[in-house]
Amino acid sequence: MTTVASSLVHDVLGHRAEDVDRPIIDYIINVLADEDFDFGDDGEGAFEALGELLVAAECVSDFDECRAVCSTLTEKFGKHGLVKAKPTVRSLAAPVRMDDGMDEGKATTKKQEVIFDGPVLSERDRAKLDRRKRKDERQREQQYQMHLAEMEAARAGMPVVTVNHDGGGGANIKDLHLEGFNVSVGGRDLIVDGSVTLSYGRHYGLIGRNGTGKTTFLRHLAMHAIDGIPNSCQILHVEQEVAGDDTSALQCVVNTDIERSQLLEEEVRLLAQQRELELEDETEKSSGEIDKDVIGLRLQEVYKRLDFIDADSAESRAASILAGLSFSPEMQQKATKTFSGGWRMRIALARALFIEPDLLLLDEPTNHLDLHAVLWLESYLVKWPKTCIIVSHAREFLNSVVTDILHLHGQKLTAYKGDYDTYERTRIEQLKNQQKAFESNERSRNHMQAFIDKFRYNAKRAALVQSRIKALDRLGHVDEIVNDPDYKFEFPTPDDRPGAPIISFSDASFGYPGGPLLFKNLNFGIDLDSRIAMVGPNGIGKSTILKLIAGELQPTSGTVFRSAKVRIAVFSQHHVDGLDLTSNPLLYMMRCFPGVPEQKLRSHLGSFGVTGNLALQPMYTLSGGQKSRVAFAKITFKKPHIILLDEPSNHLDLDAVEALIQGLVIFQGGILMVSHDEHLISGSVDELWVVSEGKIAPFHGTFQDYKKILQSH
Repeated sequence: MTTVASSLVHDVLGHRAEDVDRPIIDYIINVLADEDFDFGDDGEGAFEALGELLVAAECVSDFDECRAVCSTLTEKFGKHGLVKAKPTVRSLAAPVRMDDGMDEGKATTKKQEVIFDGPVLSERDRAKLDRRKRKDERQREQQYQMHLAEMEAARAGMPVVTVNHDGGGGANIKDLHLEGFNVSVGGRDLIVDGSVTLSYGRHYGLIGRNGTGKTTFLRHLAMHAIDGIPNSCQILHVEQEVAGDDTSALQCVVNTDIERSQLLEEEVRLLAQQRELELEDETEKSSGEIDKDVIGLRLQEVYKRLDFIDADSAESRAASILAGLSFSPEMQQKATKTFSGGWRMRIALARALFIEPDLLLLDEPTNHLDLHAVLWLESYLVKWPKTCIIVSHAREFLNSVVTDILHLHGQKLTAYKGDYDTYERTRIEQLKNQQKAFESNERSRNHMQAFIDKFRYNAKRAALVQSRIKALDRLGHVDEIVNDPDYKFEFPTPDDRPGAPIISFSDASFGYPGGPLLFKNLNFGIDLDSRIAMVGPNGIGKSTILKLIAGELQPTSGTVFRSAKVRIAVFSQHHVDGLDLTSNPLLYMMRCFPGVPEQKLRSHLGSFGVTGNLALQPMYTLSGGQKSRVAFAKITFKKPHIILLDEPSNHLDLDAVEALIQGLVIFQGGILMVSHDEHLISGSVDELWVVSEGKIAPFHGTFQDYKKILQSH
């Protein structure tokens, strides 16, 4: 019957059915082929069940066409669906457990799907079904590999940037005037007819919703793919972590001064040649003298150039930058391959600061830093002498560092003078004025139009009517304000409230096998009213504490008690990185929670702003912030009592951080977060815990007070 249903669906939808992801079409066919499905009068049942999906998947252009299609489907299928053949009854050779092989709570993309459609599938039909699944998986994998290849090609197209000791010219030469440029990716326009002037020495904060194209714009700048950028302008986009090898962190930074490295190598070579000549026999003295003179002159030139580029201070400058980013002297001498991805990103940032390009592009530079390093970076960038563009979700960081704001909205770039708070006030005032102008324009137009309509056929008023028509043409239109849809972070309220205590630590100690104790004799509790932020330097063990609370790790000694009924949700970058990038958010949720009605999953995704087409886009096309919202939806589906958050604002845009704060304030459960985002902490928690030297201690003061203590050290 599914084959018949498939044929009817393809007949009604036509070629558009071929352009829709295969799993979505299969789902539509299976719903319509269900013998219990009621199409309703004039297709109302079909519209209710599939209307949103048909529109979102672009099977139809709008809801009006959708109703017509559902009506046609009803005519084709009949009001109560296709008449099913009576299934053949088979006896089983042995009992079968329907949940065999299923790992409860851990649905993966590898799990075998079981489809019941009347009679038991024959071996031939099962083989055909398996072949189709494998074909779909291969297609998704090919799309993903093409995406990776495009990303790699984009990075390969970026010019190599190294320390430039011959940069000259005044500020006027270094101003960049970019006019009438377009930026698109995958056929989708991100910036249309953009214009912006980047003045030398100004620090720009680039803001805009996730997915609007901020990172793509930075990549285009780095690749010199926008007209108006001179070839001599050095642009460095800090996006990738450094490759790990045997080079030390310090040497990795210093090696970006290629001229210095080449001069030092030449010095070693010339000195070696000089020593060889001194050991030669006296019979070759005359020719040797000539060679030694040449070598001596070249050595003088090398030393003069080394002195000019201040080569002696290079290592100390690099060490100072690394120290500011929390690298101890011992860590600076360690091979880059021994560092995690977060620390390698710090090395990439250190290299960029050491190089001092003409235009520095930083994409979420605070994501991998602890608060001490963020404060150091703030003070370093405030004194940055050249131009930089910074994408960041941390409004306090932007307020400290930037002199201007670039707002990417509606495929346009708009520049504002001042920091983020100034931009916000200016933008609100502009929107108010625009709304007033729009309302005034509409009142005037409506008044004139009413007069024209009333006296259009009155000969005595003909002259007045004509003058009103001309005035109406001159008046023109004022565009209505189109606001971005509000972001939502609606954390579900748990249906039950376990009795106290919820989670408690009693003299709990922990250390990884073979290593020293990280924590000793921890004593604290968490309940449904807890609103806590843990702060402390990176590597001190904050994430380990979260794993102990969640039960992912067990204490070495002492006890960690968790109520048997407590449900804990954990959000970390690991969950974002673990998303199936070849799937889309809706299919991903369907695989994670098999058997749950699709509408319930769509509704839950919608509570985190993943709605419409966004829920059906391949995950690899989503921005970092959009992926984060999918991860939030996944971990909160079962209505947790306690939410553990490890740097939750990484990759979220400023509006999304604001929505996250509102969602956490309303959430009726316990919250424990690790973060260095001042705005997020100040807006959503009421207690600070400081992690240091194997202990956790409450901090009696505000986050501002804690920052002042760090700055004073």
